[in-house]
Amino acid sequence: MSLGLAAMVMAGSVFLSRFMGLIRDKVISYYHGAGGEADIYFTSFVVPDFINYLLAGGYFSITLIPMLAGCFARDEDSAWRLFSAVFWWVIIISLVFTSLAALLADPLAQLIGPGYTPELQTRLAFFLRIILPAQVFFLPGACLTAILYIRRQFMIPALTPLVYNGAIILGGLFLADKGMEGLCWGVLAGAFLGSFVLPLWAVWRGGLRLGLHFRHSLLPRLVLLALPLMLGQSLVALDEQFARIFGSISGEGAVSLLNYARRIMQVPVGVVAQAAGVASYPFLAALAASGERDKFDSSLNQALINTVLVALPLSLWMLVSAEPIMRLIFQQGHFTAGAASQSGVLLAIMLVGVSVWAVQQVVGRAFYAHQDTFTPALAGTGATLAALPVYWFGAKIFGAAGVAVAGLWGVLLYAGALCLIWRKRFGGNALSGLGARAGGSLMACLPACAAAYAAMSGVGRFWPELSLWGAACKIGTGGLAFALVYLLLCLAFAPALCAPLRAFATRARKRLPM
Repeated sequence: MSLGLAAMVMAGSVFLSRFMGLIRDKVISYYHGAGGEADIYFTSFVVPDFINYLLAGGYFSITLIPMLAGCFARDEDSAWRLFSAVFWWVIIISLVFTSLAALLADPLAQLIGPGYTPELQTRLAFFLRIILPAQVFFLPGACLTAILYIRRQFMIPALTPLVYNGAIILGGLFLADKGMEGLCWGVLAGAFLGSFVLPLWAVWRGGLRLGLHFRHSLLPRLVLLALPLMLGQSLVALDEQFARIFGSISGEGAVSLLNYARRIMQVPVGVVAQAAGVASYPFLAALAASGERDKFDSSLNQALINTVLVALPLSLWMLVSAEPIMRLIFQQGHFTAGAASQSGVLLAIMLVGVSVWAVQQVVGRAFYAHQDTFTPALAGTGATLAALPVYWFGAKIFGAAGVAVAGLWGVLLYAGALCLIWRKRFGGNALSGLGARAGGSLMACLPACAAAYAAMSGVGRFWPELSLWGAACKIGTGGLAFALVYLLLCLAFAPALCAPLRAFATRARKRLPM
């Protein structure tokens, strides 16, 4: 599978996953709005997610892929022994951590929800004990997914989050009378079916040789590579958890509002940035392993520029449309017009950083392709420590908006540090032209944003301000105005800015049956 096709598959997967995530949050907002029950549900993920990050679950396949790929190329028997040792140790360690966290659920609930009442903290501990065992399926599943990536089989990893989110939605609907408890059971079922059973079945179909091995000569090196990811907790991993922890001291509903806004912000981040990072990584790792420096720089530069040129206009159009987007998606049931307005402000703040998230995703994986996990971990930890005081004072003084600004500040620091370190260590070829292209796109985006805002204001005269139909028409009209002005300006003054869109259209046309 080519890099472009892999990126398209992963982008489609992330889009569908985000869409199902929106349906999940829509179910939550409809039945529970932005209140205490929804707040503690979102907060109940802090400890399980932290365990996942501590064990490098989110990035485990990044450290495992290049080592396993090289091992398979040299000696297939040795590679399967390495995989088996990693697989069993991951299960053992995740069982230990999750069991310990379940025993300490009550004091942990007080730690991660300092602003909640004792009654809410007790229910939070109950939710924790349901969700925690899911980590026992996530981490071994990451090992199996690494095998699929090595085989360049992207379809099953693309389906994994869809099964996971689908199980959560079904759990919430079938057990709606139990409050948020049904979604917690859905998390556990989704982790088992989507993150473990599905990749296990796919790997087994292609040939799985899992033995009872616990030792391998490369295992210590793998641990050393993963150790920086385990000890260095970056803001990219912890921003969502900080929003939940510090949001609990920002007043009732703040955690839920931040989560709903962040969910929408993660759509362009996931569809554009995350998909580009995941899809480009196996190709960058292969080029780094073969020592093809010029091709590596060229591929990284292309991935960065194309990602930013898509992320920037998409996120700025969404920024202008933030309030009607939140109103259209969430304003029903217990989610009020006031909540939609508040979450729209939070979304606008978060969308400012989408392009920065995109750069971080791609450059971070460029370091991983060189088997350097220490540098991103160190830079991420530094950015996190620098952002912590901003989170605290932001939450205390400005509430949920202060928490959103703190997250933006942290990711700016992180992405900036990664780019500076990369330029110093590897030169500027991979970053060449990125600033100029982004600046040119921004100059075209500003008039497009003004046109979108004017079009949306005109539509607002014909519908009541809080109408859902009015919100839909605002989004559609604003989007058309933005796209028309942006494309005309690019074609007239900077045709190269349209290259990613033209390339995508060309690939799609070639694949269409004649």
